[in-house]
Amino acid sequence: MISTFARRFATASAVLAATLGLAAALSAAPVAAQGARPDPAVILAEVKVATGGKAWDTLASQHSRVAMKLVDTTGSAERWASLATGRSLLRYEIGPLRGAQGFDGFVAWSQDTSGQPRIEGDDNARELAANAAYRDRLAFWYPERQPAVIEYARRDAADGAEFEVLRITPEGGRAYEVWVNLLTRRIERLVENEGPQTRTEIYSDFRAVQGVSIPWKVRATRGDPRYNEEFTIVAIDYNTPLDGIEFGVPAPPPDDFRFPLGKDSVEVPFVVRNGHLFVDVRLNGKGPFPMLFDAGGLNVILPGAIKTLGLKVEGASAAGEAKQEVGLVKVDRMEIGGIAVDRQVFAAVDLAGLMRRVEGVDDVAGIVGYELLWRFPARIDYVNSKLVFYRPETFRYSGRGTRVSFVFGEHIPQVRGRVDGIEGAFQIDTGARTSLTLASPFVERNGLAAKYGARREVISGAGVGGPTRALLARAAVLELGDAQVKAPVTFLSRQTSSVLTNPALAGNVGYGVLRQFDITFDYAARQIFLEPNANHGQPDAYDRAGLWLERGERGIEVVEVVADSPAAAAGLKAGDVIVAVDGKAMALPDLRALLRAAPGTRVRLRVSAAGALKAPKDVVVTLKDLV
Repeated sequence: MISTFARRFATASAVLAATLGLAAALSAAPVAAQGARPDPAVILAEVKVATGGKAWDTLASQHSRVAMKLVDTTGSAERWASLATGRSLLRYEIGPLRGAQGFDGFVAWSQDTSGQPRIEGDDNARELAANAAYRDRLAFWYPERQPAVIEYARRDAADGAEFEVLRITPEGGRAYEVWVNLLTRRIERLVENEGPQTRTEIYSDFRAVQGVSIPWKVRATRGDPRYNEEFTIVAIDYNTPLDGIEFGVPAPPPDDFRFPLGKDSVEVPFVVRNGHLFVDVRLNGKGPFPMLFDAGGLNVILPGAIKTLGLKVEGASAAGEAKQEVGLVKVDRMEIGGIAVDRQVFAAVDLAGLMRRVEGVDDVAGIVGYELLWRFPARIDYVNSKLVFYRPETFRYSGRGTRVSFVFGEHIPQVRGRVDGIEGAFQIDTGARTSLTLASPFVERNGLAAKYGARREVISGAGVGGPTRALLARAAVLELGDAQVKAPVTFLSRQTSSVLTNPALAGNVGYGVLRQFDITFDYAARQIFLEPNANHGQPDAYDRAGLWLERGERGIEVVEVVADSPAAAAGLKAGDVIVAVDGKAMALPDLRALLRAAPGTRVRLRVSAAGALKAPKDVVVTLKDLV
């Protein structure tokens, strides 16, 4: 959730500042005759004339201060940009969250609240940075600054107005749309695919500044008006000297952690539940608190721990149908295995219900991972269920694992790999219960449903927004660098809005694949080492009963039964409640593990039919592979 605040604010603020010079309503310009296909170059020339004409030719830099509102949270930002080079620097504050985002003309980078800088090296970030630089350069009017393909897309309408829509694909970027009002000849909308979602920006309150006219207000939406973002210019000027403005990646801050004296490494045990790793963490000297460990997960804390610690939630807002409260809290000290990290910001999110229902656990206090791995090289030993953190200044990898370089896709490691010879970018997600999930654009682009003969649709997971669905398949081989995993259970995503709709992403690699290696993360050097362990080569299993189960008030509830599965053959139906397994009570994580047992295993379930008043009955499910 911290990443949501930071990413949405930084992205929208940057685009706001980059597009401030696009529009003004100084006069109406002629429209192409009906029936003739308009020339986009003519339309853009009309926009320039109507919004300042030659005054644009005199501008070299831009400096702005912006007020913002995300749901019920307010903040501010300051930004500098070079119109000739596309270099930019954005600094922002929102509650306790502070950070920066920049582009030095070659790479995009971000800086989090603790001051740690990160180069945003994935395809999605690079393309969006190229788009923002193109707009900063006003290159639609000055193509020598950055080439692009500009096309007339269509005539469209919105909010009672008609528009001519242009599609622009900058060199190194991705296609986005600008909407030119037929009457005002202003660019009043911008539509851009961010990967997981499509963002629409709507410009209003146009004012004159130094001979050009620009929108003073921007509203950004991703489809749900409850989560709209609003940005208002406080002050803006052009041709401000940029001497002293550092556009490059900033230096790391001083260490904010303490490693145990006399030790070069510490071991931290973990417990696996549903393919998730849980570790004990102390906060402000209290605990331990069980927390999910996710290599790409920013800090999250749940209400129970907030109450225990007496923390103050800042920037809280009601969001979602359940009016879920989301905010930020400051933690003075976080400790794990004797390591202490100071001044951490946590997202305050009520995930307790989700953890109870989907994961079947009651004691989880939050999520940690990224902030620890950014500071300390670490190894996940899946066979012995332990994390090993290393003192950064003495760490040298000496194992026999395969080295795989990675870039950050925001805060998640992303490597180049191949699935059955098809290359793409894969997230390394220690917080995912699945083995391999392929992004829906990648699936469609490569015809993978037909290739794998995948016809069985299943629930592949569940979150705050409900269940996620996918076609069940099994790839022949997944290659990550020179490391290979054969026959991983593979989900072909059917999602329409999530990170798995990102066209720059091939897929997500989770527990079923990762558990076959001892994995060493070295975030400072952007490298991962994959060393096959005792699990390597073991058959990868999907639930062999054909059930999606969740924890309900009466017991373990059957949410879905896969057609033509062992569970369907045994007569199980959605809404049934499992009250005992082989005559004993069983927790949801343990039952899920049991249902992955070897084919031919017979599991006796005591089942209470949905809404039935009669006594529960026993059914026997004989497990078999569904894929």
